[in-house]
Amino acid sequence: MDFPEELKYSREHIWIRVEGDRAVVGLTDYAQDELGLVASLELPDAGDDVEQEDSMGTIEARKTVAELYAPFSGTVLEVNHELLDNPSLVNDDPYDGGWLLEISLDDPEELKGLMTADDYLDYVENKDI
Repeated sequence: MDFPEELKYSREHIWIRVEGDRAVVGLTDYAQDELGLVASLELPDAGDDVEQEDSMGTIEARKTVAELYAPFSGTVLEVNHELLDNPSLVNDDPYDGGWLLEISLDDPEELKGLMTADDYLDYVENKDI
């Protein structure tokens, strides 16, 4: 498995690309592979607040329905509406076209608990989803 080095990763299999005072988040390639074909997503709306480690939506796949947990606290700035019509983008292109949300980064200190690509690789090699 290969994970983009420039991203941060949560224990809940969310990737984070920090862009100044905001961040784009999505589901990792490992997680989408474990879940199987994504059938639908339920995501918050732009303007909604999310709290670190609280649910920020669900993802329904062939095998299960899973909660999506916020990797940090902030306000949803943008939602990838293309996923609502084409949820399989999460499977096909998890790090680009399959991004989920753009969220304001209210407290950069919350990023300290996230993993590097190498840390995440170690994590998934030693744990089931």
